[in-house]
Amino acid sequence: MKVQQILDAKLINEIWHVTPDTLVFDALKVLEKYNIGATLVMENDKLVGIFSERDYARRGILKGRPSKESFVRDLMTSPVVTVTPQTKIEECLTLMTENHFRHLPVVDGETVKGMVSSSDIFRAILKQYNNLVSSLEGYIAGRPM
Repeated sequence: MKVQQILDAKLINEIWHVTPDTLVFDALKVLEKYNIGATLVMENDKLVGIFSERDYARRGILKGRPSKESFVRDLMTSPVVTVTPQTKIEECLTLMTENHFRHLPVVDGETVKGMVSSSDIFRAILKQYNNLVSSLEGYIAGRPM
């Protein structure tokens, strides 16, 4: 399975983002509003970073930077590790595991296509596993695959 299949299956195709000049407090409101753990940071339709709850905790709270006085550009992760729509989900899982993050922006050239989370990846892997088990059960029972 590839990333594009995950993007196609998502019910919401919006790409939530903030700018580098967004106050951290306002970026946190975006995370809360959409119940997400990270948002893309875009400037003139160009991906320049990613801002996550972890960024806020480690670079904001622990460093004494008030959310109403700090800008996303000061706390965001940049440069960003990205994947393409054709990236295999197993590669995404490896990237996430090795780099200790939970979100991957999906880009096609310079165009941002969306973002996948570790939950999206786990759901896709579970679906593959369930399909395989169902097929094997059918095979064992003598039903055509």
